[in-house]
Amino acid sequence: MDATFQLLGTEGWSGTSVRAVCQGARLNPRYFYENFADLDALVIAVYDRVVEELAAVVLAALRSAAPDPAAQLRATLGATVGFVDDDRRRARVLYVEALGNEALNRRRIDTGHAVATFVQDFSRDRHGPPPEGEHVGALAASILVGGLSELIVAWIEGRVESSRERLIDDATILFLALGEAAARIATTRPEEPPTG
Repeated sequence: MDATFQLLGTEGWSGTSVRAVCQGARLNPRYFYENFADLDALVIAVYDRVVEELAAVVLAALRSAAPDPAAQLRATLGATVGFVDDDRRRARVLYVEALGNEALNRRRIDTGHAVATFVQDFSRDRHGPPPEGEHVGALAASILVGGLSELIVAWIEGRVESSRERLIDDATILFLALGEAAARIATTRPEEPPTG
């Protein structure tokens, strides 16, 4: 898995093969097939491991943050940006290489949905449930999760010129504004008349 992480994070999906993995790990290919059905299964396992590592870092940052939304959001963003900036291979595995592999891309999409659900649940635990039938919070969570992924890729690639701290500060302000707008919509929108 370490050899695969190195390959995915540096050479990318196009440079990651069973042969290259076995060479990097100094193992006979039979050991590969004793542990993984195919290359897709291996790269998904590597992706899952990086996701678990990121989740542990984010949850630790959340636990140590002050209880107000701004501090918690900044802690989450700081932990995420720091995690991928401290080892750029992580960013490539999490956000870039999945686009070149169908199985890995499905896992990335599923993970994104799970993170968006976590964001909604986290918000619901702190602010109570939204009005019945209101789904703007789900929209905001999806925008936040997808937007953060795209922002990180753009920043890592140099398309967004910003220091790490400025990026975290600006993203915190923008995502707080998104959350406040979603809450305003959810609490002030008139109920839709029943259809049918």
